[in-house]
Amino acid sequence: MASTARFDVIAIGNAIVDVIARAEDSLIEAEGLVKGSMRLIDAEEAERLYASMGPAVEMSGGSAANTLAGMAALGCKCAFIGQVADDQLGHVFTHDLRALNVAYDTPPLAEGAPTARCLILVTPDGQRTMNTFLGASHLLEQAMIDEARIADSDILYLEGYLWDPPLSRAAMRRAIDVARGAGRKVAFTLSDAFIIDRHGDDFRALIKEGLFDILFANEVEICALAGVEDFDVAVAQVSAEVPLLVVTRSEKGAIAVVEGQRTEVGAEPIDAVIDTTGAGDLFAAGFLAGQAEGRSIAECLTMGAVCACEIIAQMGPRAQIDLKARVAAKLG
Repeated sequence: MASTARFDVIAIGNAIVDVIARAEDSLIEAEGLVKGSMRLIDAEEAERLYASMGPAVEMSGGSAANTLAGMAALGCKCAFIGQVADDQLGHVFTHDLRALNVAYDTPPLAEGAPTARCLILVTPDGQRTMNTFLGASHLLEQAMIDEARIADSDILYLEGYLWDPPLSRAAMRRAIDVARGAGRKVAFTLSDAFIIDRHGDDFRALIKEGLFDILFANEVEICALAGVEDFDVAVAQVSAEVPLLVVTRSEKGAIAVVEGQRTEVGAEPIDAVIDTTGAGDLFAAGFLAGQAEGRSIAECLTMGAVCACEIIAQMGPRAQIDLKARVAAKLG
């Protein structure tokens, strides 16, 4: 039976503008950064690091927003909830998302913290090291949650990064209650191992309560969540408690486990990795778009792999090619 919901997916996440620049490994080392990781920084550090970056490109980002941008490009109906400020970057973010036909109506903050930005250093091997100033994005309050839209969306997609601030954490907990009360599914992405280090107990409790229908992770994150080093042991442990577990494995492809049934796909071939920013976000976009279309798990994984491949072949997390045509060419 076809869904009667207005939206395929509504997501709650950080509303961030990405500032992306090429960087040598020497800069990563000089700054004492862990290549390929994400860290939170304050306004002063953001200004200092920005001054040390080379020529940069600014574009709207944020993990969940990137996923919706990919889904919209694939023809899905999407909505976003996230906090920006009433400033230049906030206007840029809002325009970019709406231009992609993503419904976005969260009122901007009139005063206080500025719109969030993520300073991304991309090394020659394509790895991205992210330095995030959360700004207004972590001030998302429960009052900003559009409960009617959540109830009118097949899937509520939550970004783990936004679990860190207390205000937005409370807003997301309310959103989960609304979605489940409306009989909708809840999808959650773990986002980063450092988030699991800080809030793993919360996530494990939510999983035990049966509040997540779909859980997205990568290899490092799933092992961190399970508290074990062996990947297969971690997958077996977590998948026993989640209806649908999806784990990306970079060049080794991705897996999904449903009721003990494990499905795997390989990574799509690529000539050169340009920038891994948004790879996991676009994988989720392809997978969830496949879910919205009622496709098999294998096809959903393939759609995710195609989208991830296309995004790492370019700079930035928003697709610059026709994703829908690319997926159609792959699946036939």
